[in-house]
Amino acid sequence: MAKTKIVIVGGVAAGASAAAKARRCSEEAEILILEKGPFISYANCGLPYYLSGIIPKRDHLIVVDPPFFKQRFNVEVKTGHEVLAIDRVAKTVTVRDAVRDRSFAEPYDKLILTTGSSPVIPPLAGVELPFVFTAKTLSDTDRLFRFLLERSPRRAVVIGSGLIGIETAENLVARGIETTMIARRGQLLSFLDPEMAEQVARHCEAKGLHPLVNERVAAIRQDNGRGVVETESGKAIEADLVVLAVGVRPNVTLAKEAGLTIGITGGIKVDEGMRTSDPDILAAGDCVETVHLVTGAPALLPMAAAANKGGRAAGANALGRDLRLPGATGTVIVKVFDLTVATTGLSERQAAEAGYNPFVSYVVAPHHAGYYPGAQSMQMKIIASANSGRLLGAQIVGREGVDKRIDVLACALYNRMRAEDLIHLDLAYAPPFSSARDLVIVAGALAQNYRVGDWRPITPVALRERLAAQNQNFTLLDVRTPIEVKSGVIAGARHIPVDQLRERLGELDPTRETIVYCRVGLRAYLANRILAQHGFDKLLTLSGGTAAWPYELERP
Repeated sequence: MAKTKIVIVGGVAAGASAAAKARRCSEEAEILILEKGPFISYANCGLPYYLSGIIPKRDHLIVVDPPFFKQRFNVEVKTGHEVLAIDRVAKTVTVRDAVRDRSFAEPYDKLILTTGSSPVIPPLAGVELPFVFTAKTLSDTDRLFRFLLERSPRRAVVIGSGLIGIETAENLVARGIETTMIARRGQLLSFLDPEMAEQVARHCEAKGLHPLVNERVAAIRQDNGRGVVETESGKAIEADLVVLAVGVRPNVTLAKEAGLTIGITGGIKVDEGMRTSDPDILAAGDCVETVHLVTGAPALLPMAAAANKGGRAAGANALGRDLRLPGATGTVIVKVFDLTVATTGLSERQAAEAGYNPFVSYVVAPHHAGYYPGAQSMQMKIIASANSGRLLGAQIVGREGVDKRIDVLACALYNRMRAEDLIHLDLAYAPPFSSARDLVIVAGALAQNYRVGDWRPITPVALRERLAAQNQNFTLLDVRTPIEVKSGVIAGARHIPVDQLRERLGELDPTRETIVYCRVGLRAYLANRILAQHGFDKLLTLSGGTAAWPYELERP
């Protein structure tokens, strides 16, 4: 029986995973990786931390090299080899060997495309200047690192506020470089809802990063030897260094020119087995379109974990297996100075745009038992369907324990759980690790209270809009202690501590809508239940309390 020849176009996460899995499935197969760059596999996600020295040695970023791959997996790797075209009829690829400056045809039985993605270069004057960089690949990072060592820049501008932008900016600040971040939208980290992103922006400012939101860059230029970034609003920001981090787009030119089907998102369309529209060609990694497991809609989710899983499935299926990758929930986590920021599933905005009627709740609590030393507060936002109760998404901002909770919630999303079902999870508890009523459990209790009608939340954004309206036909009730009130109040609030509420019910009008708040939400819920059982039937509770209120509080 003839050996199967597998040719893989591209290395890094998906390509290397495909090759390793294919070899584990067959010792007989001939496996070849063609990589146009100089590296077969490296840690993309660690690149920003090399800039500041957190990762002290460049070698630590190299996962494997060609000799290792040959020895361990018997996979031939040719770096500096770019695939220029695919002949699907002849089942060959045209390859250019950059070192020998020659081209040749390479036959295949099965072809796996792991061509990845490339940074978006905005159409701006000045992007070609020598102090302007991208930070996507190891080669990009090498050039940037040399510039840092040779030029010792004092001021930097990072254009873009996504994952690469945030991580790069943080590590430039860690080097002592005065750094400004420019975001086209009204917030940093566009996958967050605005009130969660506001916490991130405040923390960045406190750490010395200067965010500029709602700003569009008009041009980059040199002025008397100094770099200048000009915005459309007229700002001119001095910059010895500029990093472009406005996003990535899938590398699909090769697939498109070969006539493979491209999905509506711009990625290569594949089935759950990573098979393209050609049965002998598979694809995986940043270049493919996947399915968002919450909405069922096509999506681009260029993350390392998905690339590894997709490459693994492609490598096995190229040899006749049937491994399936149904999609992803879009789980993301990022370090922002001392904060950890994470999301999974849909944001509130995305849920509304997808046609859901979103129910939103906030939980603010320490990451482990408050009485155990070292407890750090975190804020969790849960998005669910108000109609079915199904969990749709979650966002968390905190200093400790964020990763644990977001992984639990990602699993809940994968299994299409209702938000209320979270209360039934048997999560690990001991005072150094969590609370007996963990944040995830509390989120489930809130959803249960909502379903049975014991609690109706209002978000900070919605309350602020109500307060800004001309006809404020409701009572805003602050049930915190007098000492807490001294730290600031929401404008227009009336103050009655929850422990005095039963005796002072006569001071309130039960026919008016009443919106209750406290510091994190628990006492407001208790006040809500007291009022509900004394004839108040138009009640709302500020979810998350003042701890989740992203706006300024007024002095009482």
